[in-house]
Amino acid sequence: MDPVPQTRPPTAPALRRAPVQQRSAERLARILDACAALLDETGYERLSTRAVAVRAGVPIGSVYRFFGNKRAMVAALALRNLDRYAERVSERLAVTPPLDAYGAIDGVLDEFIAMKRTVPGFALVDFGVPAAAPGEVSGGTAGGDGGPGDDAGAGGDAGPRGDGRSGDDAGPDDGTGSGDDAGSGDGTDPRDEVEDPNRLVAERICGLLAAHLGRPADEELHRKVLVGVETADALVRLAFRADPAGDPALVDETRLLLHAYLGPSLS
Repeated sequence: MDPVPQTRPPTAPALRRAPVQQRSAERLARILDACAALLDETGYERLSTRAVAVRAGVPIGSVYRFFGNKRAMVAALALRNLDRYAERVSERLAVTPPLDAYGAIDGVLDEFIAMKRTVPGFALVDFGVPAAAPGEVSGGTAGGDGGPGDDAGAGGDAGPRGDGRSGDDAGPDDGTGSGDDAGSGDGTDPRDEVEDPNRLVAERICGLLAAHLGRPADEELHRKVLVGVETADALVRLAFRADPAGDPALVDETRLLLHAYLGPSLS
């Protein structure tokens, strides 16, 4: 299954309700884990919030407490992927003795390749939300998710009130009460998108590399890391289209290109 094209919307997503209790945080993690697994099995277009709820073992209302529609859910998964990628790169850079510039570049690329191969859902959705399906606007349609395979017929997942409740945010935290953390009721929210994902990746990686190599994260370094991230993203996608495990020759070409372009700037 080929990676899904990523959108480049201007705003960052936010949960409709941030978990404050441990059980809520655990439930959110289960929802995102289920979302990732189903992305591998069904793809994005056939993904639905109802299927995610069933896989996660939670009421559909629990999903809508956190997300207005499936795009918001996938956006949260993409940001979790970015956090985990940054953690992996940070751990890779923390080895002793410290890596030089070329070893640091290898670490950044190797962790990305490893996540493509092993992390559920990452091959389709790494750090950005998939492009909207026909009939689906970037923030969700008036009927909700709007893509094929959604829950409520032609209208898709029916948005925050898709479980037929009053939307008054009155129920208990387990999502079984009468409320569903209302929102606007139309399934749309400008925060349901991920800001330019490659730029977010470049900002995180630039900071990590600058700190590791003891140099300022200035405008020039930001620009070069962004170019490197955009280039590596395109080439890695090509490698995984050629081979589900990532074509080794294309991965090597990506490494050589990054060494030649970024190495002198980082050294």
